[in-house]
Order: sequence, then structure tokens, then C-alpha cells
Amino acid sequence: MSFKYLHKKDMFFYLAIAFMTVFYSIPAGAESEQVVFKQSQLSISSGSYKFNFNIDVAENFDQRARGLMFRKTMADQNGMLFLFDEKQIVTMWMKNTYIPLDIIFINKAGVILHIAKDAVPESLDIISSQFPVISAFEVNAGLTNRLNIKKGDRIIHPFFTTVRH
Repeated sequence: MSFKYLHKKDMFFYLAIAFMTVFYSIPAGAESEQVVFKQSQLSISSGSYKFNFNIDVAENFDQRARGLMFRKTMADQNGMLFLFDEKQIVTMWMKNTYIPLDIIFINKAGVILHIAKDAVPESLDIISSQFPVISAFEVNAGLTNRLNIKKGDRIIHPFFTTVRH
């Protein structure tokens, strides 16, 4: 049996193939990683109306980092509530998020301080809460307009009644 040394050109070719295999498998691997979210319910009180949602709760780093990434659809009565450990200016982006969203930013009393409307799928633009908040709630884009949800409306969820004021 004879052993052949690889020429530089051949070695480059095999290294390029190996690199491309690893590089292109990363997004697929990230998409298939399971992040489990707690299920809950949330209501938005807007004027004399109350809107109810079934939600996923993102309460730790991995859950918040994953968010709604890789989901293809979401029913209008669903959403994702992001909970933070302390009041802060929150920034988000839409990387690997395929659903256009309205992002509702909420203070510790459950009051809506800002709504970022019509966030563009897969955009890397930074979306800011503009004010220190303790939570963000993502719903389908256009829903806040259709339901007339606005700044000053109140979010009803156990998190907001247990946060110290």
C-alpha cells in the first residue's frame, strides 16, 4: 500500500469542502436546536376592550436569544412575552425571524411605553424600547393597529403583579 501526499491544490480543495460543510451546517443546526418555552396567557386592556393571548414566555437568556426565530407562522391570538431581570433599554433585531412583528415594550407596572410596528423579517436593524422596560411582547405585525392597542394600555399577566414597584 502506498501513501500519497496531497498537493497544495488538493489540500486547499479538501479544506474548502470541509469549511463549507461546517459553515452551511451552522444555521441548520441552530434551527433544529430545541428551546422549550413555558406556556401562559396574557391580556391587553385597551380602553373598554380586553384582548386575550396564548403566549410563549422567554424568561432566560437562551429563550430570549431564540425568541420567534425560525417560525414560519403565528396565529393572531398568540405571541411571545420576553421577561428581563431588571429594567433596561431593550434592543432587538429580526435575524432569522420570518414573521413580521409588532413589538410592544412594557414597564414593570404592565403599562405599554412604546410599540415598534411592522418589524421587517430577517432585518438586522436595531429595534429599541426607547425607554427602560422590564418586558417586551411580540405579536403579528399590524395587530396593534387592528386592535387599536396603544401606548398607555395595560398588560395583564402574573409577572407584572409580582414585580416590585
